[in-house]
Amino acid sequence: MIPYGRQTISTRDIKAMTDVFKTGWITQGPAISAFEQKVARYIGARHAAVVANGTAALHIAYLAAGIGKGDEVITTPNTFAATTNMLLAIGAKPVFCDIRMDTYNIDEKQIEKYVTKKTKAIVPVHFSGHPCEMNAIWRVARRHKLFVIEDGAQALGAKYRGKCIGSGGSDMVTYSFHPVKAITTGEGGMVVTNDTRLYERLLLFRNHGITKDAKGFNVMTHLGYNYRMTDLQAALGASQMDRLKEFLQKRHEAVGWYKAEFGKFDKVILPRELPGVYSGWHLYVIRVKQQKDRLPLYRHLQQSGIGVNFHFPNVYRHPYYQKRGFAKIHLANADLYHETAITLPLFPLLTRRDVRFICKAVRNYFSA
Repeated sequence: MIPYGRQTISTRDIKAMTDVFKTGWITQGPAISAFEQKVARYIGARHAAVVANGTAALHIAYLAAGIGKGDEVITTPNTFAATTNMLLAIGAKPVFCDIRMDTYNIDEKQIEKYVTKKTKAIVPVHFSGHPCEMNAIWRVARRHKLFVIEDGAQALGAKYRGKCIGSGGSDMVTYSFHPVKAITTGEGGMVVTNDTRLYERLLLFRNHGITKDAKGFNVMTHLGYNYRMTDLQAALGASQMDRLKEFLQKRHEAVGWYKAEFGKFDKVILPRELPGVYSGWHLYVIRVKQQKDRLPLYRHLQQSGIGVNFHFPNVYRHPYYQKRGFAKIHLANADLYHETAITLPLFPLLTRRDVRFICKAVRNYFSA
């Protein structure tokens, strides 16, 4: 079976983790700050706070921004549920804006019509690692004095207008280091920011809300959480960062193979990378032109030994959301995408032979 995604662990990565045992620090040690500094330097951000996973990164970013009960946050329905689950967890309401059909990102031209007196933030999600149109989003945020918190779980190393996602413009950007992401720490996440006040709040919320008072005593000043990462994971992440450029290049190479192998095949719609951006190519999503073909094609590819997947069901279509006031939401582009999209395998170890086999299987379905 060709998986839709998988991690790449080297002997150097393994050695980085085993070396941690020799330091005597398993958690809360020097590997944490070393990893944070390495990512921050790469991105061009002033501060980085590493956490246990990408969901925790979203949670503490929302808390640091002061988002809470009764607040509204404008975001996309085309994302993993964690993006909005953490809003519900703190009593805020996600407000879903439709998506563009070229990048499947939030449609920046529609955001402003959802702004109300209750709106606290905009959370754009860089779907599949393709950057959103951030200049337009920042303009809306400035006009209405809103926070911008980018969900960059799939976009580590991606660039917008020549600069890495996370280098500036937004208040905070979150990342995930799940095994199928650009780099992995097993599980893990991070928030980057250029705002020192927000950074200090991030550190507070990831560590039980505990800080030191003027006398050096540990005191709890906020309700926080244990969202710490271990030094073992941080050492793996730091080692993986040395190969991030290589990983991204291989993802781009595989995308080029898909384009070449599909050629002028017109039964499916291929994903795009727009001018002015460098995509992280976390996912390779094709769309069928006829909704009736989606599930049969999915099954055909699965039966052929290809680990295809669906990314993502619209958040408001999840049963949990349907039962909690979101059942009447219908966004034309998001619904069309949901009904026609299939994710094909894409990861650094994917070979040209794999891509040729996958594309042949797709063509075979339509020629049967």
